[in-house]
Amino acid sequence: MRSVIALLGAVASTAAHGYVQQITAGGTVWSGYLPYTDPYYNPVPQRIVRPFPGNGPVTNLSFIDVQCNGDTVNGIIGTTPAALYATAAAGSVVTLNWTTWPDSHLGPIITYLAKAPSDITKWLPGTAAVWFKVAQSGYSNGTWASTALINNKSIYQFTIPKTLAPGQYIIRHEIIALHAAYTYPGAQVYPDCIQIQVTGSGTASPSSSYLVSFPGAYTGTTPGIVFDVYQGNASTYTIPGPAVWTG
Repeated sequence: MRSVIALLGAVASTAAHGYVQQITAGGTVWSGYLPYTDPYYNPVPQRIVRPFPGNGPVTNLSFIDVQCNGDTVNGIIGTTPAALYATAAAGSVVTLNWTTWPDSHLGPIITYLAKAPSDITKWLPGTAAVWFKVAQSGYSNGTWASTALINNKSIYQFTIPKTLAPGQYIIRHEIIALHAAYTYPGAQVYPDCIQIQVTGSGTASPSSSYLVSFPGAYTGTTPGIVFDVYQGNASTYTIPGPAVWTG
């Protein structure tokens, strides 16, 4: 039975995936990077989202692609900085509007930040452990986070930690689809990287115990990367990655 369901999930995965198409931060609405139109304009539109090749997933967690999306196999590395950044205060809510998400792609939604030590429009994190988790949603009250996203008209919100020190940060926001994650590789990671300037009077920053790298944070043996959503007990699901840093 699982093989039939998995096959249906694989068929669905070729038809529809998703990405963040719009961001609201600091009271300003920004377009996301639009992979099927932006590259064909001259000049290419300036965005706050780092460019990525399309709406497909990353499944090889050892590739740099898992950081901000990419396609190493075809020579498209998803680590190029964007030209712009949004501005929002620590403690404010950031609203992310996804494209239509397929209901077969069940899984968690996770958000990280990484502070740029210099100009964010030029900074590449590489494989340094600079990412810290600020929000996560998994399986709760009988509903996966991905389903809750669909039920909320593709809108997801998270709060920038109130005490976060000001500076320029990359928001790494992702859905991990688990419909084929009963073995590795199988989990499908859909990350978006959004550039933001955080303002305010906060002084806090996470200790090294909260920091992870991409690639590195997830492997085939990380809890929550291999999980059978069809036969497993969803209430026991462990969201991958470090603990959430609240500031």
